[in-house]
Amino acid sequence: MAPGSRCLLLLFLGILGALALGDPGPLEDVVIDRYYIPKICLREAQMGDFIRYHYNGTFKDGKKFDSSYDRGATVAGVVGVGRLITGMDRGLQGMCVNERRHLIVPPHLGYGSIGVAGLIPPDATLYFDVVMLDIWNKNDKLQITTLSKPERCNRTVENSDFVRYHYNGTLLDGTPFDSSYSKGSTYDTYVGTGWLIKGMDQGLLGMCAGEKRSIIIPPFLAYGEKGYGTVIPPQASLVFSVLLVDFHNPKDGVFLEHLEVPESCKRRAVTGDFVRYHYNGTLMDGTLFDSSYSRNQTYNTYIGKGYIIPGMDQGLQGVCMGEQRRVVIPPHLAYGENGTGDKIPGSAVLIFDVHVIDFHNPADPVEIETVFRPEGCNVTTRNRDFVRYHYNCSLLDGTRLFSSHDYEKPQEVTLGANKVIEGLNSGLLDMCAGERRVLIVPPHLGHGESGARGVPGSAVLRFEVELISMEEGVPEGYLFIWHGEPPASLYEQMDLNKDGGIPADEFSTFIKTQVAEGKGRLMPSSDPEKVIADMFRNQDRNQDGKITPDELKLKSDEDQEKIHEEL
Repeated sequence: MAPGSRCLLLLFLGILGALALGDPGPLEDVVIDRYYIPKICLREAQMGDFIRYHYNGTFKDGKKFDSSYDRGATVAGVVGVGRLITGMDRGLQGMCVNERRHLIVPPHLGYGSIGVAGLIPPDATLYFDVVMLDIWNKNDKLQITTLSKPERCNRTVENSDFVRYHYNGTLLDGTPFDSSYSKGSTYDTYVGTGWLIKGMDQGLLGMCAGEKRSIIIPPFLAYGEKGYGTVIPPQASLVFSVLLVDFHNPKDGVFLEHLEVPESCKRRAVTGDFVRYHYNGTLMDGTLFDSSYSRNQTYNTYIGKGYIIPGMDQGLQGVCMGEQRRVVIPPHLAYGENGTGDKIPGSAVLIFDVHVIDFHNPADPVEIETVFRPEGCNVTTRNRDFVRYHYNCSLLDGTRLFSSHDYEKPQEVTLGANKVIEGLNSGLLDMCAGERRVLIVPPHLGHGESGARGVPGSAVLRFEVELISMEEGVPEGYLFIWHGEPPASLYEQMDLNKDGGIPADEFSTFIKTQVAEGKGRLMPSSDPEKVIADMFRNQDRNQDGKITPDELKLKSDEDQEKIHEEL
C-alpha cells in the first residue's frame, strides 16, 4: 500500500492517550500493553472482522499527530486484511470490546523511512492509545438471549402482530443511545412490516408477553454505513434490552379461557340478559387497572346491547352462573389506539378475570323446582290464603341472606296481600302442606335494581321453602264470609240481650259462634281477636261503642250500594 493512502486511512483510526515509555531500542514487532481488559469478553477481534474504535496517536515525546477524538468520530474498518498499517493491524487483533491497549509501532511496521510529508517524519516510532468499541462480521447473525420468560405463554409474536414493548438501547460498548423508559411510554408498532430495523423485526419474533430479551444486532441489520443521527455511529452494532408488554393482531377476536365451570349449568347467558359479576382487569404484563372487588360490589349490566366494551359484550356470552372465566380482549374490541384514563394506555390488550354471580332476563318468570310433594295432595294454596312456611334465602353464589329458622316460629303471611315480594308469593301458590320447593326469583319479581337491606341491587334470589300449614282465605276486602246465606234477621240474632244495641262483646260472641258452628269463617290471621275487633270498628260507624240497626250492613250490600251510586 502506498504511504499516501496509508496516511489517509490512519487519519480515521483511533484511541485515547499517549504513552511515554523509555527507549526500548530497535523494535522488531509491535509492543502491546493490554492495560485494561474487561471482565467479560464475549468475542475477540479476528482477521476479517469489522471493528470500530477510538485512538490517540503520538510520537515518543508525547506530541500528538492524530486523534479520532479530535475529529469527533470513531474509526470503522476491517482488521487484518492490509487496509491499516501493519503495526495497527497486528495490534488490534485479539482485542475485546471495551479493552484498552497501548501500542508501540516500530517504523518498519508504520510508515518506514519515507513517513508522511508534513505529518510523520521518516523512521518514526508511533505510539497509539486504543479503545475497542465494536466488533462484528458480515457472517454474523442476530444474537438473542432470553433473560426471563413467564411460566404461561399461550401465544408468541408473529409477523403482522402489533407489539407494545419497553427497551433500553446501547452500543456494543454500553453507550446508551435511546430508552422508552425515559419517555414514559412503550414503543408501539407492527412487526415484520418494515416499520422497524430488520434486526428488531427478527428479534421480537417468538416472544411471549412479559418476556425479557437481550438482542444484539449487527450493523447490516440495523443502521449500517449511515448510522442514525448523532446517537448511532456508522457501522455500529446495537444492543437492545427488551420487555414485551403486550401484543395482538388486528385480526384477533376475543380469547376465552374457562377457569372454572360449575358442574350444573342449566342456562347460559345470551344477548339481553342482565349479568352481575366480579372482575379483576389487568394489562398483559399483570398491571391491575381496575377491580370490582376493590369497590366491594359487583358490576351489573346488560350484555350484547352496547353498554360495555365490545370485547366484554362478546366475552360474557354463554357464561354459566358461578363460572370463572378469563377474557382476553384486543384493543380494537376495547379502548383502541387512544386507551382511556391514565391506567389503560393506547393499543393495550386487556385481560379480565371474571366471576359470574348471577344473571337473569327481564322476561324471566319465577323458576320453581318441587323437591317434595306429599301424596294425596288435594288442597293447595291460593291467593288470600293464610300460610305458615319455613324458608332459607341466599344469593346464587351461595351467600346466605335470611332464614326463618333463625326465629322461634315459621313465617306467616296472607298470600296476595302484597306482604312478600311478588316472586315469593308466586312460588308459594298451588302448594300442599308439607311440600318443599326451591324458587329462583329474578330481581324484577324480587327487590329490583335498588335491592333491600342485606340484598344487593338486581340480585337473583334463591329460596328453599317448606309449607307448614295453610288456612283458607277470604276474598280481598273481606274480614268474614258466610258459608251459606246469612240469617234473615241478622241484627236480632246478634243483639243477644235484646236491648236494641250491640256492644263489642256481644258482637264478638256472635261471630265466634258462627265460626264454631261452621256457618262462616274469618279472614285467616294469627290473631282472630284483632280481626273481629276490626269488623266491629267497621260496623260501629259513629264510634260510640255499639252497633245500631242502621249501622249494621253486610259488605255485599255496601258494595251493591256503591255500584248504584256510580251508576
